[in-house]
Amino acid sequence: MSALDAIYRVPAIPSQPTKVLATAFAECGGGMAANASVAVARLGGAAHYWGRLGDDELGSRILAQLAADQVDTTCVRRVAGCASPSTAILIDGAGERLVCIYNDPRLDHDASWLPLERVRAFAAVLADVRWPAGAAAVLDAARAAGLPAILDGDVGAPEAISDLARRATHAAFSEPGLALVAGTPAPGEGLRRIAAATSAIVGVTLGADGFLWRDGSQERWIPAPTVAAVDTLAAGDVWHGAFAVMLGEGQDVGTAARFANAAAAIKCTRFGGRQGAPARAEVEALLATG
Repeated sequence: MSALDAIYRVPAIPSQPTKVLATAFAECGGGMAANASVAVARLGGAAHYWGRLGDDELGSRILAQLAADQVDTTCVRRVAGCASPSTAILIDGAGERLVCIYNDPRLDHDASWLPLERVRAFAAVLADVRWPAGAAAVLDAARAAGLPAILDGDVGAPEAISDLARRATHAAFSEPGLALVAGTPAPGEGLRRIAAATSAIVGVTLGADGFLWRDGSQERWIPAPTVAAVDTLAAGDVWHGAFAVMLGEGQDVGTAARFANAAAAIKCTRFGGRQGAPARAEVEALLATG
């Protein structure tokens, strides 16, 4: 998914209807896969974003921002008569967010136009849950080519997420996404349940608490660097992009997760969604501090 985000910093996220005065504002591209693509590009990878947008001015702005970050968008489909996705986001003083997304239902689910023959030229693929038909096609093509096929298992239709996890080589869930699919709020138990239904390596991002995953029958954990969070928006997307970069370079899951934890931690120290995605040298410098 790709969208345009309007981001507002507020003292607190309201719990009832009211008016609130923002203390800062930023507008930038957003969306899970698009954010991850930008993260990949800033970390030194050659990022190709495949997805759907409306044929409107908003879609053109979204593509221009991706191109400015050196993301290849030649395989984006523009759907006639549709509005491109947009998002309004409130960020509170602790860096937590409230997200309101609009996806035009006229963005059809057809995945037959995807140039799947190009997948074999990539080092890895990453798909999210926002377009299950497209994600399934790309994950299948990557597995057939012997490549890392990575799923960002965020919140969505449980049946669709379960199906995509079975197609992936690596399924890295958010805590809410894992709880929804596994039927338990306990991350360890959730991973055990998911692992029984897929051959993929399964894990869950835990924010400031790092990354938990299953290595065969063993549960493993990598902590995250301690930072003062300013804005957690897009941190999970940056994590997945960084994780994909490392797997594409042939690194093991532990090394990839450590790198991804550091990239996401840096992003959390910066306001403005994916604008805070770090360069590779910044991540390596943080890792060098231990």
